[in-house]
Amino acid sequence: MTNWAQSVERIVGSDDLHVAPLRADGTTYGTPTWIWSVVVDGRLFVRPWNGQRSRWYRSAMAQRAGRIIAAGETHEVEFTLGDPDLNGRIDEAYRTKYAGSPYLPPMVAAGPRAATVEVTSRNGQHVSESGKER
Repeated sequence: MTNWAQSVERIVGSDDLHVAPLRADGTTYGTPTWIWSVVVDGRLFVRPWNGQRSRWYRSAMAQRAGRIIAAGETHEVEFTLGDPDLNGRIDEAYRTKYAGSPYLPPMVAAGPRAATVEVTSRNGQHVSESGKER
């Protein structure tokens, strides 16, 4: 299992993912925003509560890069639009992980579903708590 795959397992288990896409200047990170995350086939997916209107989503799709903070780790990541063919399985992963939450129905609704984002490691970079690459 690669370091990223191991990190994805920890991220999904911790349920504390914060996303911080790069801002328009391409160097400054946005304010970390807590979001739900799920894994399908070892791939990490997130959805914005407000769909494509979400500020972090718009930045993520414009810049395609940023960082995530989760499970005590910080990772430099890339953001890409999720594969629509996986949306049914991603919905099911949300239903399983967040069963019973009153916030679940909107997360599997059309708006957030259309804004599904896949998060991948950017060049395998991992940033320690001190902010230095390792």
